[in-house]
Amino acid sequence: MIFAQDGMKGQHILVTGATGGIGWQTVIESLKAGAAVTAAGRNIDKLDDLKEDCQKTGIDDKLLIVSADLNQEEDRKNLVDQAGKHAGPITGLVNSAGISGGGTVEDLSEKDMRKVMELNYFSTVALTQLVYPEMKVKGSGAVVNVSSLSGLRATHGNTAYAASKFAVIAFTQAFAHEAAEYGVRVNAVCPGFVDTEMGRNAIRKKGERADRSFEEQLKIVEDGLPSGRITQPEEVARTILFLLSDAAENIIGESVKISGGAVMR
Repeated sequence: MIFAQDGMKGQHILVTGATGGIGWQTVIESLKAGAAVTAAGRNIDKLDDLKEDCQKTGIDDKLLIVSADLNQEEDRKNLVDQAGKHAGPITGLVNSAGISGGGTVEDLSEKDMRKVMELNYFSTVALTQLVYPEMKVKGSGAVVNVSSLSGLRATHGNTAYAASKFAVIAFTQAFAHEAAEYGVRVNAVCPGFVDTEMGRNAIRKKGERADRSFEEQLKIVEDGLPSGRITQPEEVARTILFLLSDAAENIIGESVKISGGAVMR
């Protein structure tokens, strides 16, 4: 916990992908800091688990969970409508929803390419289009897009995912230019391997290609990091919260790497 309990008091943060490790922790850290939070995800059972997790620590009084498929226009509109009824104007948007997927160019299907790009890029832009106008009128707000180190450099068999995350970086930079004029800050975070279900699956698949166990591949990954370990989801969440806060008021259009030293530039 790096923020005072009322450090984000009066803020209303919408977090997509709330059932994933990064989104989940972002919801928790935001609530701990005193913000009202609308948490969105497709899996209602996991959303209920998130709410229960927050109830256990007594931080659920400002939480609304909304089941939404962000690929669907009606769901996006309903999400923003429900959020407004819950806690008024959205002051911070965290676009954390995303999926991995794809393979080598030889094996990559059009269906896989479209599926990854639709959620990781298109739905991010489409939801932001619904949230931004009110921020623009108010002359304040912050948007944080969850990209990846794969949005800065691609790796073997990662065409679809990397392309979608490169697109998120491009969107972040272009939109930051537009939004800054109206007092709205737009940034991205670019985590490397994170200790989440998605991150562990990525390590597992990398190991399978080399005929290694998950444990063997994890050791290789961590031995190759200057920090000696992969990132914890709460570390990403706290970086997101910082970018949402007034402490980052002159950070605009940046792609903040959280790599354990894997990528330095």
